[in-house]
Amino acid sequence: MRAVLAAAGAAAILCGSSAAAQETGESDARADAMEDSVFDGDWLSVGAGAVYGPSYKGSDDYVFSPIPIVQGSLGGVRINPRPGGLALDFIPDVDGEVAFLAGVAAKLNRNRASQIEDPVVKSYGELDTAVEVGPTVGVSLPGLLNPFDSLSFNVDALWDVAGAHSGMTLSPTVTYFTPLSRGTAVSLSVSATHVDDDYADYYYSVPAGGALPAFQAESGFDSVGAALFGAVDLDGDVTNGGLAIIALGGYSRMLGDAKRSPFTSIRGDADQWTAALGIGYTF
Repeated sequence: MRAVLAAAGAAAILCGSSAAAQETGESDARADAMEDSVFDGDWLSVGAGAVYGPSYKGSDDYVFSPIPIVQGSLGGVRINPRPGGLALDFIPDVDGEVAFLAGVAAKLNRNRASQIEDPVVKSYGELDTAVEVGPTVGVSLPGLLNPFDSLSFNVDALWDVAGAHSGMTLSPTVTYFTPLSRGTAVSLSVSATHVDDDYADYYYSVPAGGALPAFQAESGFDSVGAALFGAVDLDGDVTNGGLAIIALGGYSRMLGDAKRSPFTSIRGDADQWTAALGIGYTF
């Protein structure tokens, strides 16, 4: 899910005219498409939708949840979406050139904090909501196969500052984005998450004396996944802003102690699927 929301930002910005490349030449196509568009200067996209996914990480019960999305560029600061939060990029970009990202990311982690469907897992109680904050860095390489595509690499390193799991996560993501027309774009993202001992213990350890076998979880990669994202501007021209429909599908696989935990191995499933549909407006 994290990779999909990051890809949403790229799609909103760049699903401009691939046809323009045929008319003006590849070196000027990107600049011509962006000139006088809603993205030429400050802009903001807001959106909302519903995601259908596991009730907790490792669950085999699925629930609907709302997903707000905010992204844009204000005063030279890029705003990129994250699941349950956002990231700010403080390095200005030059359109059509290699872009470097450095800033701060923040999000809410409500894993097992609500919507627990499994009665056995629920008997262990709901967990507190974590507030995860930390640096984000990355790089984006434009114009690989056409003037408007890009290949991006980024890493978020986040610490819980609310005292829930009190741990740290490291999440690398690779995303390929390309427009299909002036109003349609897709992206494919691959991501993974590494967690420390505190995080693993909080979410995946099972105390003795309950319905499940006792289990002590330790640090390691807890998941790896891929997500496919699509966006369609409703008037066929993303450069003038307005309404757009977004859709996504994702798959992730639990790894390590996250997979071995009885919350996953006995009461849940290591295979995790996600689907979402939403609408956004850019101005």
